[in-house]
Amino acid sequence: MPAVTVENPLELPRVVQTLAGDRPRRVKSITTAPRGIEGEGFPVRRAFAGIDMVDLDPFIHLDQMGEIDYGPGEPKGTPWHPHRGFETVTYMIEGTFLHQDSIGGGGVIQNGATQWMTAGAGILHIERPPDALIDSGGLFHGFQLWVNLPARLKMTTPRYQDIEAEAISMLTNDQGDAIIRVIAGSLGDAGGPGVTHTPISIVHVSLMPGGQLVLPWNPAYNALTYALAGQGTVGLDRNPLVEGQMAVHVDGDFLVLSANETQDSRTQAFEVLILGGEPIREPVATYGPFVMNTREELQQAFEDYQAGRLGQIPANHI
Repeated sequence: MPAVTVENPLELPRVVQTLAGDRPRRVKSITTAPRGIEGEGFPVRRAFAGIDMVDLDPFIHLDQMGEIDYGPGEPKGTPWHPHRGFETVTYMIEGTFLHQDSIGGGGVIQNGATQWMTAGAGILHIERPPDALIDSGGLFHGFQLWVNLPARLKMTTPRYQDIEAEAISMLTNDQGDAIIRVIAGSLGDAGGPGVTHTPISIVHVSLMPGGQLVLPWNPAYNALTYALAGQGTVGLDRNPLVEGQMAVHVDGDFLVLSANETQDSRTQAFEVLILGGEPIREPVATYGPFVMNTREELQQAFEDYQAGRLGQIPANHI
């Protein structure tokens, strides 16, 4: 892990420096993601479990998919299903997923690529491994994030973005012991390719053993750090964070991450996903595949789905 990297990080641009008077964000909480099963049976970790929705806003849901090394015939996906009222972001660190939806979007998501789907007023989609991967088995690791939409955009026109791995911005720190991948939002002059309705940042960091990263962060955004692999600490007071744990950071202008000197045998770095966004601060009503503002809107979403108003499965579906 991961597929998108460089041999010499010092060839990358440097991340923007903190300013005099900037304050480090303190760590409010650390939680451990429980394990679950999604879709047709692939394993996930529910990264937001146990965290107050106020601290997550504008995010709704985050699943770490895998990491799992499937045997032949074992890879699983999801059946066709509807969404309304939010956006899904699927980032494949390793492995391959196929996406198709009812508005004509779709393609292959693999090895550092991202699929960004705005469900908006309503869409049907499916995600599954390709037949060749089902036959052979192989490594599967990624995440899916749900980003809320404000009430004024709940019924926006659906859209699809296919973001190839090479499109992301990559940075390092002065020591060259961090690889910072900007998928959405910006860090200084470096901007991610994801086009967002809700102002957010999504960053994937690989921090080498013993390394430390000071990362400026928009003070208007919340800040969440999820450990994908390895062990390290967060905050100036070095709160331990290990694979499958989420840290909530509050009150400040920059984040501090450190990687332990020794990592386990199957990972070469402390791998973390960092999320932040501008809180929407509106009522949230969720049920199954829909994220709305009221129960009445949820009921309307189910009725519209049952009536076929959220789209139709295309004739050439996978």
